[in-house]
Parts: sequence; C-alpha cells; structure tokens
Amino acid sequence: MGVAAEPAPKAADAPATEATLPPTIQDGSTVEIDYTLTVDGAVVDSNQGGKPLSYVQGRGQLIPGLERQLAGLSAGESRDVTVKPEDGYGRPDPDAFVTVSKAQLPAGVTPEIGMVLQGTGPEGQPFPARVHKVAEHDVTLDLNHPLAGKTLQFKVTVVTVTPAP
Repeated sequence: MGVAAEPAPKAADAPATEATLPPTIQDGSTVEIDYTLTVDGAVVDSNQGGKPLSYVQGRGQLIPGLERQLAGLSAGESRDVTVKPEDGYGRPDPDAFVTVSKAQLPAGVTPEIGMVLQGTGPEGQPFPARVHKVAEHDVTLDLNHPLAGKTLQFKVTVVTVTPAP
C-alpha cells in the first residue's frame, strides 16, 4: 500500500508575500516624486521634465497635507491631492506684517506693491518679503509664506520608493 504525496505548489500558485510586493511609502522611506502644483488655476511649481524631488517620509520635509496623502503609494502610482491651507502653509498671520523705513531697503530699490524683496534673518538665512503697502517714508512688508491661505492642488507621480534601512 503506497501513500500518495500531494504535488508541491508551483511558484506561480504561491501566495504573494511582503517581499514580493513593491515597497510602499512608509515613515523612513526615501521617496522620489514628480509633481505639478497648481494654485487658483495657475501652475506655480513643477519638476516635470526635470529631476525628481527626493524626500524622506515622516521627517517633515514636505507640507503635512501632501505627505499624509502619499503614504501607502508605490512607485508608478499617481494621485491628485488637494491640500487645504491649514495642512499646507497655514493661514496668513496678521503679526507677520512689519513696517520698515524706506532707508532700510537696498539702495536703488523703488518699492511697489506686490514686489518681492529678499531679506536676511538673524542667523543669515534668506527669506522673501512681499511689499504690502508703500507710504511716503516707510513700507509695510508681508512676511507670510506666499502660499499662506491658499488651497494647493498637486498632481504627483511616485518615481521610486526605497524602504527605511
């Protein structure tokens, strides 16, 4: 009397394991993305046709609303993401308006409303300052991020995902 053995499952019949699934974006993953950012119907930033943007998930290198929406995606996946102001660059801060003497502006600059000037912080870091109001002897500068208060529309394609070490 013989005992019949069941044939071993073929590799194609084997269930997928985590090792065979493509890596997904998780905290600590190094990720490269292609993106286009649209605000109020106008493209304001894009890296299409250029080098992918590289970041590490969970390190705060992207705005919070975008980073959250990318979690779980794999290379090759695309997503349209809407980011509300509170999850992007925040609401405009009324305390971020400062008035300075025109004498403090760079030589030869004639300030105009909407003009963006480059300032230098206490530790030498550069920052943009938009001219909000021009008076006879002084200028009011808006130090808010230019996209504060804006809803951001991203079209994102994940290029690569490298799992955390």
